[in-house]
Amino acid sequence: MTSPNSSLLPWQGESWSQLQQLRERLPHALLFYGAAGTGKTAFVEAFAKSLLCESPTSEAHACGACASCNWFEQYNHPDYRRVRPEALEDEIVDEDGEEKKTAKASKTPSKEIKIDQIRALADFMNVSTHRSGLRVVMLYPAEALNTAAANALLKTLEEPPPGTMFLLLSNRLDRLLPTILSRCRKFALSGPSHEAGLAWLKAQGVKDADAWLAEQGGAPLAALEAAQGDSREVLDELLRHLSQPGVDGALRTADKLQKVPVAELVGWVQRWLYDLFSLKSAGVVRYYPRYAKELGRLAERTDATAISRALKGMGDRRAIADHPLSAKLFIEEMLIDYAGLFD
Repeated sequence: MTSPNSSLLPWQGESWSQLQQLRERLPHALLFYGAAGTGKTAFVEAFAKSLLCESPTSEAHACGACASCNWFEQYNHPDYRRVRPEALEDEIVDEDGEEKKTAKASKTPSKEIKIDQIRALADFMNVSTHRSGLRVVMLYPAEALNTAAANALLKTLEEPPPGTMFLLLSNRLDRLLPTILSRCRKFALSGPSHEAGLAWLKAQGVKDADAWLAEQGGAPLAALEAAQGDSREVLDELLRHLSQPGVDGALRTADKLQKVPVAELVGWVQRWLYDLFSLKSAGVVRYYPRYAKELGRLAERTDATAISRALKGMGDRRAIADHPLSAKLFIEEMLIDYAGLFD
């Protein structure tokens, strides 16, 4: 389906139509959820803009011409606030809904949403709106709320100030407090079909679009970001090793990849293990179809129970991957444990 508005991605038209059914009786908090890299941020930004627009179109899109739309596009609308981790504060959302860096932080920014950021909303919510309309707070990703911030937000959601709309985004509902979930109206944002995602990537000029899309789990914006980055050589280095596991190779590969963000490496290995498990149990390769033959040979050398244990272990590693004591040792241990699957 083609989007009726250029600010939306081609696969979001149906979701937009469904969302408009809520306009007459908007809840005070909407929680949008879906897979990362499928354009949720762009969609919710477009919705926030339309809520504040002074002359929305017949399909409830922002007009793009009024004073409110101009303020919004300049990220200085007096009745709009975005709450997100410091790690995203030097970024803006581009026309495709992707986050782009605009400055380099002088120190490592926090990846959490902190309680001070929630408390700072109090002044915003206690003053009159600029045009006697609606206030809108967009918060993402909601799972980045630390415990104190989540509890502070919960109090606000339990006693919402009049004329204020909260728009929360989440990639992982299972990481949110049940009490926050219960205070929000949930709205699922599905990603595109494989065909739609592939067509969009090709329209962006991405070569080997099918492979990139598969490797990113069908998330086209994540695939575009990966294709435009410099991860191809690094990923291929890792996949070559995973297809021929061994202790010596693990040590050499860890030495080569020690400067790559560990969390990124863990994610790639998790997907490889998922393909192994899927191939073993259902005969399907999802993420790395280019390596189907190598995965098939490896699947014959182990069993589904061992792969399942390895997947659980990788999940545990993911929890500490952002702050490893030693990246090289972390990667070595991960790859040596992986090699043990095939002894």
